[in-house]
Amino acid sequence: MALQDVLIDELRDMYSAENQLVKALPKLAKGAKNAELKQGFKDHLEETKGQVLRLRQVFEQLGKKPTGKHCKGMEGVIEEGAEALEEDLDAASFDSGLIGAALRTEHYEIAGYHACIAMAKALGHTEAVELLK
Repeated sequence: MALQDVLIDELRDMYSAENQLVKALPKLAKGAKNAELKQGFKDHLEETKGQVLRLRQVFEQLGKKPTGKHCKGMEGVIEEGAEALEEDLDAASFDSGLIGAALRTEHYEIAGYHACIAMAKALGHTEAVELLK
């Protein structure tokens, strides 16, 4: 498999991950007890929607379709967040669990984007690199 194929596969994984987050973040916002945390999840939802659009632009530039891959890693992280929503804890402890789930999600995204950016740079896809940053 050539590096270009690996990049496309990784981008599809990120596209799936971001779309899963678009569905999960409203649940976290609704469940959060703290008003700032609620707003943080809502803000992140808007950011995530923007990331989905930028990924679509990258696929368009590369002449590929963004579909065809399901991100199992993000699915697992989101499942952990869903479990945190079911905990019967005081408000601060409950929100701390949601924050932990959100941090794991962010680290997963960061790692995926770093990998995609490195591959896109190696392949000379400078416009894609800028969109992925």
